[in-house]
Amino acid sequence: MRDFFCKYQLQNIFATQLRIMVDALLGLQWGDEGKGKIVDFLANEYAIIARFQGGPNAGHTLYINDKKVVLHTIPSGVFHPNLMNVIGNGVVIDPVSFQKECEEIESHGIDLKKVLIISERAHLILPTHKALDKASELSKGKNKIGSTLKGIGPTYMDKTGRNGLRVGDILQKDFKERYDALKDKHLTILQQLNFDEDINQWEEEFFASIEELRKHTIVGVEFYLNDKIVSGKKILAEGAQGTMLDIDFGTYPFVTSSNTVTAGLCTGLGIAPKWVNKVYGISKAYCTRVGSGPFPTELLDEVGDLLRKTGNEFGSTTGRPRRCGWIDLVALQYACMINGVTDLIITKADVLDGMDRIGACTSYTIDGVNTNQFPYDVTNKIIEANYEYVNGWDKNLADCKIGSDLPQSFLNLSAMIEAKTGTRISHVSNGVGRDQLIQMI
Repeated sequence: MRDFFCKYQLQNIFATQLRIMVDALLGLQWGDEGKGKIVDFLANEYAIIARFQGGPNAGHTLYINDKKVVLHTIPSGVFHPNLMNVIGNGVVIDPVSFQKECEEIESHGIDLKKVLIISERAHLILPTHKALDKASELSKGKNKIGSTLKGIGPTYMDKTGRNGLRVGDILQKDFKERYDALKDKHLTILQQLNFDEDINQWEEEFFASIEELRKHTIVGVEFYLNDKIVSGKKILAEGAQGTMLDIDFGTYPFVTSSNTVTAGLCTGLGIAPKWVNKVYGISKAYCTRVGSGPFPTELLDEVGDLLRKTGNEFGSTTGRPRRCGWIDLVALQYACMINGVTDLIITKADVLDGMDRIGACTSYTIDGVNTNQFPYDVTNKIIEANYEYVNGWDKNLADCKIGSDLPQSFLNLSAMIEAKTGTRISHVSNGVGRDQLIQMI
């Protein structure tokens, strides 16, 4: 044991000296920022891509051989050869949707059994979790939070309530007994909520999917990743949803049930903060939001409709139309600060082509007071967004290949974003193609 400890400490010191670290990539808005494409673009720089939170409520879109593929639980590096993909303990897994996602990926010739590792500590979404999600949302009436009804919230509630089932439990002989005990607790709650759908009909598919899940590599991911770090392997931690949906720092209570910020990768993967190096923060050149909740820069006019139509702003997971508005630099500065963003990546810039002028919110007015700080309470306050504008441009950004090709008006918008957030823009995405990403620095 002493020899192992000494060897590990020496490897640890060696790795620190070489600055072998973990980079993070996450959304800075309300999700849907285009993270999947960016992970796919950066993937070749890493040995491992690891998802650290969220569940099948995420939807990371890739285009493989011009075919659209949406990933919900599996990391976005899965289509790269020689890469390992890790689902961390901070993720919640629905075995049914996971199996369907696996089948879609494997139809492209990928052998997931060889390139995917799952944490034994990740929690399972049960059929009754989805029923609880639906029953809870229905009971809220006009105060509903816009849940995707995937069972995410109830699963995280069981996790923090110390009732949950984990992936490692499916390898135990008494898994069915553990399942039945938790199901009975849920049924009692559902009865109180007057939920009368037949849940038993969902169980056959659930247990068939559990059998498929057992065939995957299930390990202690925290040990696997830390061993790879001290061995000199580079890791990209992939976040889901966005900073403004973070359970602590988002627009509470209209948030998700996990920590979507950089700090979440430490608890979601079992990686110490000292290993975190770069933080890639992703933001659209405008703002969108799915579901209920505050949205200070929302445009309820023809401009908002144009953004939705041109940007094809419909949820990749739910299909719901997204609410659209100008970019919110108050919220973006806050998100960059919370996450320690080192590299800001602007996506869907080409959606703004052809507009007469483009707005950016640079401050709020709340109760007659002007502020540049994102407030604690955005639900019960009337927030007036104050804008600065730049002129539109007369060329298609999709035709630009390098930074010097970009029109001056777009560069003016970029300079405003950098000045207000205090963060340099490293890349601009100007189309859905893998190669449509302009390096700025």
